[in-house]
Amino acid sequence: MTRTSISIVVAKTDPSAPPHRQFSLFIVEHDNPGFEIVRELPVIGDHFTGGHCEVRYTNCRIPKENLLGPQGMGLELAQLRLKTGRITHAMRWIGIAQRSLDLMISYSLKRETRGKRLADYQTIQKFIADSAVEIEAFRLMTLKAVWMMDNGYEAKKEVSAIKFFGAKVLHDVIDRAIQVHGALGVTGDTPLEGFYREARTARIYDGPDEVHRMVVARSIIKEFEQNEGKRVGVPQA
Repeated sequence: MTRTSISIVVAKTDPSAPPHRQFSLFIVEHDNPGFEIVRELPVIGDHFTGGHCEVRYTNCRIPKENLLGPQGMGLELAQLRLKTGRITHAMRWIGIAQRSLDLMISYSLKRETRGKRLADYQTIQKFIADSAVEIEAFRLMTLKAVWMMDNGYEAKKEVSAIKFFGAKVLHDVIDRAIQVHGALGVTGDTPLEGFYREARTARIYDGPDEVHRMVVARSIIKEFEQNEGKRVGVPQA
């Protein structure tokens, strides 16, 4: 079993500080006697060794040199990773959604029922059209968020928007593709059933949908108030 030799731990170091300055990051070596991996947790989707673990810290002492970055900057440093991480998730989701759409179209062109191809039925055409448009919207939103980050904008609102919007697009496109495949879609003979299991967690990891919607809404409200009832909008690429 292959494991990493260290963990990055987020710990509360100053409960009296403002909320965004209460946490710090620390490096903990796994050979530390106070560090223990209790068990690996099976989760929905495919399981990878060391992916999700229950960890116990018992009198875990580390040297001060193991502080990662300044004390009290844990939240800010973690967000630096999370922002680019969410972009990476979005890029991967676009690819999975596009693959699912391609499978949907391909199967609908060869599968016949009641004397017609599935692709000739209006309901299937709606599945295809909705999926294609949603993927394109998701792709363009992601490109704009990346453009803003490349040009020095915070893009906090835009990254949160693609996180919850993209997770829904991913789920909905895969769901339609499975529906078009019928019983075949829920078997392991296509990648769709695996895509579907993995897609469910997209609405939770790196921040649940509800939190990202709150971030977007608060940002819009703040912008509206600061500009006396006029929305300025985001910079144009």
